[in-house]
Amino acid sequence: MSLRVTNDPEACDHGQWARFVREHPNGNIFQTPEMYRVFSATKNYEPIFIACQEVDSLLGVLLAVVQKEGPGVLGRLSARSIIWGGPLVLDEDTTVLDTILTEYDSIVRKKSIYTQVRNLFPMERQRECLQKQGYSFEDHLDILIDLDRPVESLWKSLHPTRRKQIERGYRRGVTFSYHREPSPEMISACYDLIATLYERIKLPFPKKDFFENSVRELMDRIGFFVLKYKGRIIGCRLALVYGRLIYDWYAGSDVNSLDKYPNDILPWEVMKWGAENGYAVFDFGGAGKPNEQYGVRDYKKKFGGSLVNFGRFEKVHQPLRMRAAKAGFKLWRIAKR
Repeated sequence: MSLRVTNDPEACDHGQWARFVREHPNGNIFQTPEMYRVFSATKNYEPIFIACQEVDSLLGVLLAVVQKEGPGVLGRLSARSIIWGGPLVLDEDTTVLDTILTEYDSIVRKKSIYTQVRNLFPMERQRECLQKQGYSFEDHLDILIDLDRPVESLWKSLHPTRRKQIERGYRRGVTFSYHREPSPEMISACYDLIATLYERIKLPFPKKDFFENSVRELMDRIGFFVLKYKGRIIGCRLALVYGRLIYDWYAGSDVNSLDKYPNDILPWEVMKWGAENGYAVFDFGGAGKPNEQYGVRDYKKKFGGSLVNFGRFEKVHQPLRMRAAKAGFKLWRIAKR
């Protein structure tokens, strides 16, 4: 096998890249050329792309993004590389996977403190190769909801309390709408709700340009699910769609409007919309680690669905900065109180 590896996205035909991801059994939106363009256009984000080819055939791709919280020292102490749903390798060939990871490591170790691979599918066949490359595995749960059934069945799978609160919210006068082409004003209103949530739970969050770039580049693959009360947006949920999957992405709600139940209504409306439009699975996102209490998991489980443990892989590239970053993050969270 004569392999050729490149880290130049312009050296890879984007149509071929998109087709490879689309036809791969585990293909997902986070490994597409469109997502690469989102990362490229976003301040403090730097994508890393690796492709492995044999002659003119594409055998594997990896898209990662190095995220920083700002320039200078802050940037160096917050630089982390995230890989969602990748690498994608034809027939899970370990030689190709090893080639991609070796090239990736030669680049990322100079740019990022650590890499986290957030798995969107079982990675058992890739696990040995990743661990040989220095990645450690940790359990991490996700919740998948079957949408390939009648809406009535989906409704009955909700916890009775969820059904009651959804009905109560609508009786209190909220209105729901779905948008594939949100206005700038809607993007701003939704961003403010999301930013407020992340500030409250003391976690870093993307800047506004990330969402603006996503709307422009992802186009019909991003949906805004919006709840209003008396004409004002009180809740939003942003979802990504790819193939027959819907990915729960970002959400926010007005803490003064929780008596209208936006956090119950909006996931239901996403699920309902998905079932009515031919989608098979709603990926409800992270549910924490097994055997550890996690309120978000308890909340999500009441919408039905199945717990899966795809786990995560992590590799530290700069141990000294990793220790400094952990200490700095603790101080940052204290300062946010």
